[in-house]
Amino acid sequence: MKQEQPNNPLHGIKLAEIVQYLVAEYGWEELGEQIKIRSFNNNPTIKSSLKFLRRTAWAREKVEKLYLETIKNSEY
Repeated sequence: MKQEQPNNPLHGIKLAEIVQYLVAEYGWEELGEQIKIRSFNNNPTIKSSLKFLRRTAWAREKVEKLYLETIKNSEY
């Protein structure tokens, strides 16, 4: 049974969708400048980034925060 999460703005959004959106919005180079992780700066791929982000909570939090800030700013 799935639980509803009305106060979670990321509910229903997959991490892969978030990373793909940010890459399309910023590109790998700019994304690597904003969030300093190796999978964004050294031979970046969606697959390697997802593998790292799924294992590393602090990096995932930074990516999710940037995503929320980006979509908030794009609404204006």
